[in-house]
Amino acid sequence: MTEAQVSAARPEQAEQGQEAAPSSRLAFLRDVFRMSGEKSQPRVGLVILGFSALFIAITGRLVMLATLPNEQVGLRRATSNAISAARPDIVDRNGVVLATDVRSVSVFAEPRNIIDKDEATELLTAVLPDLNAKELRDKLGTRKGFVWVKREITPRQQQEVHRLGIPGVGFVPENKRVYPNGPAAAHVLGFANIDNVGIAGIEKYIDSQGLQDLNGAGLATQASDLKPVVLSIDLRVQHLLRDELIKGMEKYRALAAAGAIMDVNTGEMIAAASLPDYDPSNPVDAQEKDRINRINVGVYEMGSTFKALTVAMALDSGKANINSTYSTAGGMMRFGRQVIREYHGTGRTLTVPEVFVHSSNMGSVKMALSVGVEGHKAFLRKMAQLDRMRTELPESAEPILPPRWGELNTATIAFGHGLAVAPIQALAAVGALVNGGKLMTPTYIKRAPDDAERASVRVIKPETSEAMRYIMRLNGERGSARKADVPGYFVGGKTGTAEKVINGRYAKNKNFTTFMAIVPADKPRYLFLAIYDEPKGYAESGGYSTAAWNAGVTTGKLVERAAPILGLPPRFEPPTAPFPLMARLGAWGSR
Repeated sequence: MTEAQVSAARPEQAEQGQEAAPSSRLAFLRDVFRMSGEKSQPRVGLVILGFSALFIAITGRLVMLATLPNEQVGLRRATSNAISAARPDIVDRNGVVLATDVRSVSVFAEPRNIIDKDEATELLTAVLPDLNAKELRDKLGTRKGFVWVKREITPRQQQEVHRLGIPGVGFVPENKRVYPNGPAAAHVLGFANIDNVGIAGIEKYIDSQGLQDLNGAGLATQASDLKPVVLSIDLRVQHLLRDELIKGMEKYRALAAAGAIMDVNTGEMIAAASLPDYDPSNPVDAQEKDRINRINVGVYEMGSTFKALTVAMALDSGKANINSTYSTAGGMMRFGRQVIREYHGTGRTLTVPEVFVHSSNMGSVKMALSVGVEGHKAFLRKMAQLDRMRTELPESAEPILPPRWGELNTATIAFGHGLAVAPIQALAAVGALVNGGKLMTPTYIKRAPDDAERASVRVIKPETSEAMRYIMRLNGERGSARKADVPGYFVGGKTGTAEKVINGRYAKNKNFTTFMAIVPADKPRYLFLAIYDEPKGYAESGGYSTAAWNAGVTTGKLVERAAPILGLPPRFEPPTAPFPLMARLGAWGSR
């Protein structure tokens, strides 16, 4: 072919090629979407390619969100943490709200989006004057994607900040913990911090049960997602307990006071208070050393209230019976250079009930020594007095034991000196002495009777328990517990006055006083406790500051006010045959 012919053919071939290209593409697409089996491979390949591209795009975006510290990531994380920190309501045994969440608003900033840091600082501090201008300017000067400006502002403050119109400043809804009853049951409830994390008391206990794990998983974003925590506390009784302690603390000029009421058949704490206390909604002084929970955390020598344990030990061990006698002639006992004296000695031989009614130190010492040092230690351990008592409240304290426990230690511990325990331990032990002989750990959570029965351990015989109820009632009629003997309620009880240890020595003029009362003594339902730290004498007491004149008087008022609320009607006729075994044995005072 000549050169001219070739040149003439090229335009024709090019034209045919251009016509063939669209035709081939259309043919390929027809092959892709044609349903015949032999043409399916290109179609499947295209679908796989499309899905792969989509998957890579999503994965890349997730990696970017997880690793890049941009503004939206910081904002999302901070907002999520704030909103998710919800807590369940806490209610008393009757369903009254003791603690709940309310929605509040906090101000945040995105420093990267704030153009003029100085102007923003000036405007914000004008609206929120309690902010520190320098600290705020430093925050806004960072390159962070999220910083807090102020937590939990008022609706009015929110409006004022909103009107400023500062780009990069916004609001986050949060859950704020509130306690509508002020300081009532403060030491039981504890409190939550600004991040709604439990710091003390039941609030901290709730977190220990997995609440923060739920929050972290985003499964509890509001209180309604969570079941309320029902306490054993009765708010009505709690109020009157605190009220009487406040009045007593003022009248007796005591440094501190505490009290509790426990159901002896279930171990439920119906009320518990310690003064001085604090407001959980604003716990600025909760960490002050005088704000401790004296029921659970304080450890004290409980004085003559411990004689109840000594008498029960002697009776239950068989070393004594209700008619056993002990000589108190001379009014003192010597242990080497140490001398133990009677406080109000009779100088005569006393029966077991008389030892209790006259609060005889010598009689109590002789009972304890008849059991022996090892037997004494074993009994107190069985009664939960030698180990830390743990309840739902995280706060607890170890008892203070003698470093070397010999005969002299057993002698002094027999009448309540030389061993310091938390009052809740003593409550649990005395509750077991009078409820038929079953020890159970006290609880601040509402407990059914069947659950209490399963949680209990028998520690003394039922016959011993009847003897203890009997002698406590005798003390209410004839002894130091008469100050708490409210007509119609068949009260039994025991006083306890211990000299405080100051710089390693007992101070004669500084007392720690306690009073325990059971109501009613024939079939006890409730155990009352009142405590005063360094009460002073007053005109009506003749200057005495012993337990009967302060803790005993307060306990009587507690019984009088609380018994009707607790469903205990007065009985103006004494019960028929309240202590049949004691009558049959001819116990002192039964005729």
